[in-house]
Amino acid sequence: MIRVLLADDQLLVRAGFRVLLDMQDDLTVVGEADDGEAALRLARELLPDVVLMDIRMPRMDGLEATRRIASDPVLAEVRVVVLTTFELDEYVFEALRSGAAGFLVKDTEPAELLRAVRVAVAGDALLSPGVTRRLIGEFAARSKAPEASATGLTDISVLTEREREVLALVGMGLSNEDIARRLVVSPLTAKTHVSRAMVKLGARDRAQLVVLAYESGLVRPGWLG
Repeated sequence: MIRVLLADDQLLVRAGFRVLLDMQDDLTVVGEADDGEAALRLARELLPDVVLMDIRMPRMDGLEATRRIASDPVLAEVRVVVLTTFELDEYVFEALRSGAAGFLVKDTEPAELLRAVRVAVAGDALLSPGVTRRLIGEFAARSKAPEASATGLTDISVLTEREREVLALVGMGLSNEDIARRLVVSPLTAKTHVSRAMVKLGARDRAQLVVLAYESGLVRPGWLG
């Protein structure tokens, strides 16, 4: 059973998500928070698998709550999916850099929301990779210079040449299957390369790999792969 914590200051939003999630056999809502402080406290108390986190909340915003959850060793297995009103929300990129597994637009289709929660737990692919790639490219393009240290991750120099190649493809939004086809290897081999890159770089998930690919300059904004 996938355990979900809802964090949004709008009661109706939380109620709608709860009804949808609790209707699924493999999903259950274990708690609700109306601000970032409550989200952080409940995450520590309940240890959910996924936190659906609104960015704009009182007392402590979702960005700071995401950063604290991602940096807490006790919550290493908790995945945060940030919620936003617009795809190109200026705070979403910061949330991804802070450790969020991905993001969802609030008016997303119910089926996409359910898939996103399951994908976040599996950690196999980014949420809406095409949109995430455009978002990161948009804000990376505004940066004056790469900020490889901003994520707190290890420098990519620790990677092998093949792992750098795989990291670049992950940064372009490709799935393991896409990477396997591009490199003419098996999906299992592609997954192994991705997993090794994550371990070497200290990344929580693929979202952080994408951010690092851009911030290190390995992938340039506008590349479509």
